[in-house]
Amino acid sequence: MGAIERAIEHAVGGVCRAVLWVSTSVIFVILCGNTVLRYATGSSLQWGNEVPELLFPWLVMAGVVLAAQHGAHITTTFLMEKLPFAARRPVTALAWLSVAALYAVLSVATFRMLEIVHDEKSPILHVPGSVTYGCVMGGMLMLAVLALFSAWRAWQTSEPPTAGVDAPQVPQPHW
Repeated sequence: MGAIERAIEHAVGGVCRAVLWVSTSVIFVILCGNTVLRYATGSSLQWGNEVPELLFPWLVMAGVVLAAQHGAHITTTFLMEKLPFAARRPVTALAWLSVAALYAVLSVATFRMLEIVHDEKSPILHVPGSVTYGCVMGGMLMLAVLALFSAWRAWQTSEPPTAGVDAPQVPQPHW
């Protein structure tokens, strides 16, 4: 699973970084352009407020997935650290499997809503609401996959870390 797992994680990270850069850049350019137009001409782009509103969920979901991939979410680990290593490994793997299952449930629930929100259109550009919900669903699916990989890594950890040595750590759940 090592090479396939790394390839999938690399692809998830690459997609999220691209979405993050593109959405941030487009939002920045539109907001700056709109500000210049307001001060220079007293008018603005009619769609100038709508595009950042549509891109912001993409920006957020890409950031959430990248943060999860890098373990950058706030975690509470002191209870897990109190467990003996023999208990920590299965508890951590089970926790990650629970996280993956919850993200999968959220993905399915979002998928079921896509048809409903597709009829909702943005006022100026008429972009369906399913575009935004689709990005949330995609982010939840990516989070579920990353959680499954973390569960696998937690289960595969076979020896306790040695103090002061860069030994592989049991991945901690991020709840």
